[in-house]
Amino acid sequence: MCFELDSVPPIPAIRGAAVSHEDLVLEAADGNSFAAFAATPDEPAEVGVVILPDVRGLYRFYEELALRFAERGIAAVAFDYFGRTAGAAKRDDDFEYMEHVEQTTPEGVQADVGAAVAHLRARGIRTIFTVGFCFGGRNSWLATGGGHGLSGAVGFYGRPGEGRDGAPGPTQRASELEAPILALQAGADQNITAEDNAAFDEALTAAGVEHEVVTYEGAPHSFFDRKQEEFAADSDDAWTRVLAFIKARSG
Repeated sequence: MCFELDSVPPIPAIRGAAVSHEDLVLEAADGNSFAAFAATPDEPAEVGVVILPDVRGLYRFYEELALRFAERGIAAVAFDYFGRTAGAAKRDDDFEYMEHVEQTTPEGVQADVGAAVAHLRARGIRTIFTVGFCFGGRNSWLATGGGHGLSGAVGFYGRPGEGRDGAPGPTQRASELEAPILALQAGADQNITAEDNAAFDEALTAAGVEHEVVTYEGAPHSFFDRKQEEFAADSDDAWTRVLAFIKARSG
């Protein structure tokens, strides 16, 4: 299970920060219309992030995360995966997301990433990163091989190896990845092993991809959540690493 619907990012809001936000419907190159949420600093920004949610798609956690980025001067767009099968309208909490996850394709996800990147570029954002969680973490790393001109990709507890359907993952496709990678993995993840993470690290090294694979020992999948108070220090460290990763590549 990824985040619960009432989960929120473990990041303090910056009170008084001047930001704007809006619900969007974006269109991918293949004609897919899908929901997104944009948060933008009121001061001009040159750096942006595309947020790839977990398997539930777009909901409050990721809208809040977009706001936390914007408060720190980084424009953000979080998007939904299920425009092709569920439309672009808001959904209730009873949405049966897994049947829609099973109908996604890597190509479709990357088409949607491309539309989110284009939205940011149209607003003057020159340096763009992806930040993803779980299903989104995996696809965030893969996005560096998607022709989007990214400056880097962050993934929280993404599956680096082959998918359950046998599709090649970031480990198998390491030679295609064209931007720096930050992987923030959970040491007590029941579905992603230390061997999986080591293989990813080794494949990126062999491919010459700048990267860092960080494992938080004892932390469970989806530890980056204010409700997971016992892993607050890990969450703080992960957020610090995300901001440092972006800052270091945004000159």
